[in-house]
Amino acid sequence: MARRTVAVASLGTMLALVSYTAPLATLAPIAADLGSSPSGRSWILSSMSLGLTAVLLTAGTLADRLGRRAVFTTGAVVLALASAGGALATGTAGFVAGRIGQGVGAAAVVACSLALIGHALPPGPRRSAATGLWGAALAAGIAAGPLLAGLLPWRVLYLAVAVAGLALAVAGATLLTESTAGRPRPVDVAGMVLLAAGLTVLLAGLTEARRLPVTTTTVVLLVAGAALLAGFVAVQFVVAHPMAGPELFRHPRLVAATVASMATGLGIISLSSYLPALLAPVHGTAPATAALLLLGWSGTSIVTALLTRRISERVTGGVRLGVGLLVMTAGQLGLLATGSGTGAVLAALVVVGVGTGVVNATLGREAVASVPPDRAGTGSGINNTTRYLGAAVGVTLTSVLTSPAGDEPVPVLLAGWHVAVLVATGFTLLGALIALACARSAARPPVPAPQG
Repeated sequence: MARRTVAVASLGTMLALVSYTAPLATLAPIAADLGSSPSGRSWILSSMSLGLTAVLLTAGTLADRLGRRAVFTTGAVVLALASAGGALATGTAGFVAGRIGQGVGAAAVVACSLALIGHALPPGPRRSAATGLWGAALAAGIAAGPLLAGLLPWRVLYLAVAVAGLALAVAGATLLTESTAGRPRPVDVAGMVLLAAGLTVLLAGLTEARRLPVTTTTVVLLVAGAALLAGFVAVQFVVAHPMAGPELFRHPRLVAATVASMATGLGIISLSSYLPALLAPVHGTAPATAALLLLGWSGTSIVTALLTRRISERVTGGVRLGVGLLVMTAGQLGLLATGSGTGAVLAALVVVGVGTGVVNATLGREAVASVPPDRAGTGSGINNTTRYLGAAVGVTLTSVLTSPAGDEPVPVLLAGWHVAVLVATGFTLLGALIALACARSAARPPVPAPQG
């Protein structure tokens, strides 16, 4: 049963990431086919992030209550239907709606995958090996998306994802064992509504902010999104059964995992998302070649994620995350040499991949180990929400810093890219330092109570 669970959960995560990364190599043909404007192109890239980020935590919370197999299977069906809708779209709006639907379905699949693994395997070496496989599947999805997009017409690829999604739903329904929280919790309706609305509005504002000058609409969206998210945080302090209550974040392991997820999104995911668009004008790199270069990052991370099972269990999650992020920091600094040639880019991405594999596998373990067993879906939701929220913010910053107007000459593009790399690397380094500080805090013995 455990092997079936790990296989289905990992394949589901891989399929979700294939859907997420495919537009990196297909943006130009999709935009040309749909007649998309520059704003439409931004929405094509960002729309799945919107659905994914807005629903991840909610999906994980509902999975703990309603059943992780049920939510996983439903997510696979939604992913399949939305992918088919995107394949049949005749305009930008229809395609963007399909991408948002893909994000909603992928959110349910990804949030439940770790919870299913956590339920099937107790803490220890076997779970560490399983989460290493999950991390490798995540990296494989990141690698396969652009590669498949370079080989197949984009509509054929989306139809293939739809068929794979239906197959995943059947596998989930027949091979997985249902699991729920031991003690069902009342649903935090107010928290779910505020979180979903806040993330949706904020991400819409970030998408509109990718080209300067910033409009009044963009400012209104950003302020409204921040206000809704502030309302969500306030509600978590006052409701009886919050979906992500403050008590969870008293544990240094969850803080370390959350910060590391955010740093990964703000760092390498944001840089790699923009890199193909930069390499085209700078080196004349074709989309298929850019996808192969990104394989230096994602392919290396597959190997290192699988090798993490050889790391001693005495090495805590916080230490693994901190060291992995430090390695990623070094590799990202190598991207300052992007103007020197694609060889320098590949070398930098390989170094980043070494750290990314360790971080991905460790995050898979810590997401369920840092929360009570009956909150595994919530822990997975928190972990992945921060990753993709960080990616959304990071891609916006990278776009604005590198090419605010969209038509800069190559020297100006590279100068802006250097600033973006330094900013993203700063976030990664900060995440590493916080993760190591959390590891030290978790290892510190409790202070004995004074004797009366």
